Amino acid sequence: MSVFKVKERKTTFLKVRTSGLYCCVPHCSNSSRYTNVSFHIFPNDVSLRAQWLAKIRREHFTPVNCTRVCSRHFLPTDLVISPKGLRLLKKGAVPVLFAWNGYTQPKSRLSVWERRPPPPQTDSPPADPQPVPEEDDVIDNMIDHDYCVTAATGAMASELLDDVETLQRRIRELEAQTEKLHLQSRFGLQRIAGSDHQIRFFTRFASYRHFQYFWRLIEPAVTTKMVRITSVRSNPGASSDTTVHHTQTKLPPIDEFLLFLMYLSVGLYPQDLAERFGIHRTTVSRIIATWTNFLYELLGKKRLWLPQEVVQANLPPEFAAFPDTQVVLDCTEIYCQTPSDLLLQSEVYSTYKSHSTLKAMIGIAPHGAITFISALYAGLTSDREIFKQSGIAHLLKPDMAIMVDKGFLVDNVAPCKVYRPAFLSKKSQMSATDVLQTQSIARLRIHVERCIRRVKENKLFDRVIPVSVCGNIDSLFSLACMLVNYQHGPLVKAWAALN
Repeated sequence: MSVFKVKERKTTFLKVRTSGLYCCVPHCSNSSRYTNVSFHIFPNDVSLRAQWLAKIRREHFTPVNCTRVCSRHFLPTDLVISPKGLRLLKKGAVPVLFAWNGYTQPKSRLSVWERRPPPPQTDSPPADPQPVPEEDDVIDNMIDHDYCVTAATGAMASELLDDVETLQRRIRELEAQTEKLHLQSRFGLQRIAGSDHQIRFFTRFASYRHFQYFWRLIEPAVTTKMVRITSVRSNPGASSDTTVHHTQTKLPPIDEFLLFLMYLSVGLYPQDLAERFGIHRTTVSRIIATWTNFLYELLGKKRLWLPQEVVQANLPPEFAAFPDTQVVLDCTEIYCQTPSDLLLQSEVYSTYKSHSTLKAMIGIAPHGAITFISALYAGLTSDREIFKQSGIAHLLKPDMAIMVDKGFLVDNVAPCKVYRPAFLSKKSQMSATDVLQTQSIARLRIHVERCIRRVKENKLFDRVIPVSVCGNIDSLFSLACMLVNYQHGPLVKAWAALN
């Protein structure tokens, strides 16, 4: 035998040994790794394949390309040897030899010690040394075994190559899917930028365009004026009026802004935000504190209160009966955790909400923009007292007017005219003029309640505010009110040209 054929047989032998084909018949342990049997695929004929499946007794089993049945389960008459030396099945052959019908497989090959017992020990002198065999003889002896050339060696090798290519292609597809899922797990603005619905849900901005417009307004200050909470602790003299050189942060600034809006708008807990953005919970708390202070100072410098001439220039036609209205006022409450101190409990308990609350007063211009935000007060504080302590009286002039609800008994503390629904007092019924005026005021005053609803759409205020957050809740509530002017459109579509 030539060296070329010896190497070819050796390569074929290695392919068979590394193929790892197994018989799919229950209780059969034959494998191409150590047996001299051939392995045959299921036939394409539907009826014949059904007979094979019935014979091997495997329920809910679907054969695939690599499923094989070894030759030990066929009658010797069902097997033929091809001119090329391959063991093939006759057409229509069906496996019939199994363990459950009394068939036992022939005994495996004997071990090395059984095939070649040790020579008997004698006292005769050692024999002459044997000549060293040639390389071709060593290779012939090494591969001259029963399992060297199986019946399906050639076909099996080609099928194995096809299976390897299929598996490699499948691996590449799975790697691409894994990378896609990994990208989806990274939460950031790029993940929701394509959906205005998600932008509204996570940020309360009307669309991605509105979000980008607001970001362009604050971006210069972010890069030059923002003072991070860690910088304040290490340098107490730092302020937003000095230029700050930032170190590399774990998130881009625009994603930090998105994180803060999600905390405010969706009410997500810091632990949830940490999981979404892939950062530590402590980092989330620092980002929230930093952006709260930064936006409160940045937006707080913008004048909310509008001059009288600006309000008059943008007065909607619905206010024709009340042309001197400067602001529409109303109070709102948010729930807070009940403090342990009994005195504080009595101060924050609200009889209107039957719960501990914090109370604030919000004022809007007639065309719908928020122009006044008071600080948060204890829930026991009356509307009149908040009006006096908020400082709005210093902004009002005698030729102005305010529009309030029945609970605002501020006629003697307001330096201007007050539009308020009439009281029945001791009269049996209201006059026609009072009824019409009450209805007119109610139709216009409802817009301040709609504006307050926009503020409370921030889910942070849906739950009870814990005592640990109360030190920061005043800034967060004021920020929510300020952002309403940027996040939403006009309260009434017909007022779009006035905003």
